[in-house]
Amino acid sequence: MFEQLFKINQQGSSVKREVIAGITTFVTMVYIVFVNPAMLAEAGIDQGAAFVATCLAAAIGCFIMGFWANYPIALAPGMGLNAFFTYGVVLGMGYSWQSALAAVFFSGIIFLLLSLFKVREWIINAIPLVLKRAIATGIGAFLALIALKNSGIIVASPATLVQLGDITQAGPLLAIISFFFIAALLYRDIKSGVLFSILGVTAIALSLGLVEYNGIVSMPPSLAPTWMELDFASALELSMLSVIFAFLFVDLFDTSGTLVAVSQKAGFSDEKGNIPRMGRALSADSCATIAGATLGTSTTTSYIESVAGVSVGGKTGLTAVVVGICFLLMLFFAPLAAMVPAYATAGAILYVAVLMLQNLKLVDWDDMTEAVPVAVVLLMTPLTFSIAHGIALGFIAYTAVKVMCNRGNEVSISVWILSILFVVKFAVL
Repeated sequence: MFEQLFKINQQGSSVKREVIAGITTFVTMVYIVFVNPAMLAEAGIDQGAAFVATCLAAAIGCFIMGFWANYPIALAPGMGLNAFFTYGVVLGMGYSWQSALAAVFFSGIIFLLLSLFKVREWIINAIPLVLKRAIATGIGAFLALIALKNSGIIVASPATLVQLGDITQAGPLLAIISFFFIAALLYRDIKSGVLFSILGVTAIALSLGLVEYNGIVSMPPSLAPTWMELDFASALELSMLSVIFAFLFVDLFDTSGTLVAVSQKAGFSDEKGNIPRMGRALSADSCATIAGATLGTSTTTSYIESVAGVSVGGKTGLTAVVVGICFLLMLFFAPLAAMVPAYATAGAILYVAVLMLQNLKLVDWDDMTEAVPVAVVLLMTPLTFSIAHGIALGFIAYTAVKVMCNRGNEVSISVWILSILFVVKFAVL
């Protein structure tokens, strides 16, 4: 049965190797079941329901990717997009979380249509590589700011806007220890370092009486508070179009980048970088986003942590299916997830930020037409507390600096259109 479904022998793998690969991938990304519900709870979503939605959305995405696309790529609600959901759309723009979920739903529908009609390739090719890298670094800086703020390492200041918090307090101190602990573990190639750090800091907080012990295993919380609680009417307002676009845009490039990276690591892509069954993989991602929105979580996307499973031999969809089964088993560990404090996950968020900021090394800093838009996105995304604003200002900066440097011929028609639309957005909306 496994051979018919996944062609394991044909790929030169085995069931045992695929299972080990799936467990390896799971332990590198399971931190999301602690981070995502806590972040969505700040938007007003019931944390227990968000925990269930996170596990179910991840499982659904993994199953579709495994059975339909036959790739060892795992999915779960994405970091960065959940931050945009909470801090950008709900807390920043004032929309309800029901409206934000509807925006995620529509972005998934559009993503699915783009995948089915193969428009995705045109969009990806039309956007300059430097802007793709800029968006990744901007989101990384945004995540770093959120982690520092939520852990109390930085605090608000009426005089200087922000300042260093009291890092001698337990919360900020444990967040700092968590971050360095993750760095040390991952340096030693301990792939579950992020999970160990979260659980370790939680255990320390528990021993110090900073968190209350409510058990580890229980029946899953109710999904009723978030199930199908989407406000479609408000999501169709004109002002929400940029929000839907931001969800779609970031997921589009995040997914494409992950697919390319994992496929190259596993040896799936050809010499031209073409990936077989790309349409199925993208459809799996978009279907998971649609399902996740109806369940009550932000955008579900492919995880770069899938490389961990591939590195130990995962080559087929069975790896993804094993990850999905693990997420279903996590449903019974809700008390543990609820017990994890914000400062315990701050180190994990900072770690993800470091990974995303690595794109800066690929930027040609000697070329001002590349350096300027990257700097604009990198600075304005966290400082405006909005991924959408960071993307928009980056497009405008890219077009403006190319024209001012007499290199306007390098700006594609699609970038011109988007830049003009963003200018109109800021001027009118």
